Amino acid sequence: MNDELELLKEWDADAAPLTGQARDRARHRLLNTMVHADRRTGTGIGTGPGRRRALRLVAAAVVATAVTGTAVLIGTDGSGEGGGAPGTSTPRVENAAATVLNGAAAWERQREKEPVAPRDDQFIYSKRIIKETEQKTGEVKTYTDEMWDSVDVSKRSLSMELGREMWEERAGKGGGVWPPRKWSELKKLPQDPEKLVSAILTPGGSDDRSVGDLTGFDRFQAYFLLGELLKNPVLPQGLRPAAYEALALVPGVRTIPGVKDSAGRAGVGVAYTERGAREGAYLIFDPASYEFLGFRDERISASGKKKYIQLSHVVDWGIVDRVRQRP
Repeated sequence: MNDELELLKEWDADAAPLTGQARDRARHRLLNTMVHADRRTGTGIGTGPGRRRALRLVAAAVVATAVTGTAVLIGTDGSGEGGGAPGTSTPRVENAAATVLNGAAAWERQREKEPVAPRDDQFIYSKRIIKETEQKTGEVKTYTDEMWDSVDVSKRSLSMELGREMWEERAGKGGGVWPPRKWSELKKLPQDPEKLVSAILTPGGSDDRSVGDLTGFDRFQAYFLLGELLKNPVLPQGLRPAAYEALALVPGVRTIPGVKDSAGRAGVGVAYTERGAREGAYLIFDPASYEFLGFRDERISASGKKKYIQLSHVVDWGIVDRVRQRP
């Protein structure tokens, strides 16, 4: 027991709040730990994390929860501060989300081509622009963040959070990440939308439930993990449209009209609004063509007195052979 207490001491409660991307990673680590914690070597499915590793993951998620809370996003002006209660959206609004997401899938299918598959020993490079606005003062800062993700996670990956560099340690034997970066693993994911939801919720197994029968936690998990998959800049042809269509099936996904992207373009947001939703976080699409435009997120200052609105989009990506190399 003492070793777990020592681990908790490593958590610096006075540290600056995590950015949206860092919170996403922490949430996913907790979800992954909860799903796989009872797996043992020899099951053919995988090996669960050790006690010390699991505690580290849960502690990271505690930080994320402390920063984000579990507020429900109902706003209609893009601020995420509108009134209302969970589950009050009408079927018409829910259908609107499906229209946007299925439209995004159609837009993507018309333009996508089979990309060059990265080798396991390479890195996936991506560059994104983050436009961050302090809500009260209107002060705007722009950051250019770059990432170098090891494809087979056997090497250290490098990412940036609001201009600060952060290293991701290589995974141990049998370890991995979500979404997978290895092309062989991505190619195994089904492109039938309902089967894709089942595959990400029960990796290595099967689930006969329909998406409509998912529990509240499974709904959030499906939305979150599909959103993470869509953040991967390189996917096999057909998988990105399938992920959009799978999101359209998840109960609790709603539209947020009247929003703008990081370039000031008018858009429509798509967010998960049931319990567990993160306030002010959603995907942004063109309201006419349904082209994906970028992400919106929020963060709170360490003092808790300032709120920042973050708009971001990926501007470049490629496959490289080493960290800090650019395509």
